[in-house]
Order: sequence, then structure tokens, then C-alpha cells
Amino acid sequence: QVQLVESGGGLVQAGGSLRLSCAASGRTLSSYAMGWFRQAPGKERELVAAINWNGGSTYYADSVKGRFTISRDNAKNTVYLQMNSLKPEDTAVYYCAADHRSGLRVDYEYNYWGQGTQVTVSS
Repeated sequence: QVQLVESGGGLVQAGGSLRLSCAASGRTLSSYAMGWFRQAPGKERELVAAINWNGGSTYYADSVKGRFTISRDNAKNTVYLQMNSLKPEDTAVYYCAADHRSGLRVDYEYNYWGQGTQVTVSS
């Protein structure tokens, strides 16, 4: 079983950047496809970006295309989410998730979750 820990969240002004990290332990990350989700207050958790086991395939929600980049370093057992041109509507708790299956798009399909990291974008 893999354990996931997110870091890198914080408070940033609109237009700024943050890089989130998701560090895995317990199992090698190369066995898993990964996703970054977010949940804003009063809203459902949504998939922001996903990446397959070797980084050869990625997915982005329309709302973040061209601004966010998901990547992974399997040697470091870490997945990243580079967030540029941040907007107030990006404010949410961001979670990383893992599963052996690729191509997953909804939260209930992922078996392993981190505890989340808060991202707040001020206007």
C-alpha cells in the first residue's frame, strides 16, 4: 500500500505560481497512475490533472489547461503540479491520489489519497 503526502500549498496573489509536490512511501510510485484533485468549499471534488505511470500520458481539466502542468519523477517517488497564472477560483484544498489503473477521471475510482494541502489565491 502506498502512502501519499502533499506539500507546497500556501497563499499567493492572483497571477502567481505554486508548485505542489506529492511524495509517496511504502511502494514505488512507478506502479501507479496519479491524479491531482481539488475541492473548494461547498463544491464537489474535481480532477485537475492526471498522469500515467511513466509520464507518457497526461490529462487536464479545461479550467487549468495551459496554466497547470503535472509531472512525475519516479526515481524520487514524487509527483508535481506546477500551477502558473493562478486565479482566485483556483482556491481549494488540493489532493493527490494514486491507483494502479490509468485513465481514471473521478475521485471514487482512486484507491489511495493524501491528506490535502490548501491553496489560496487572493485577488
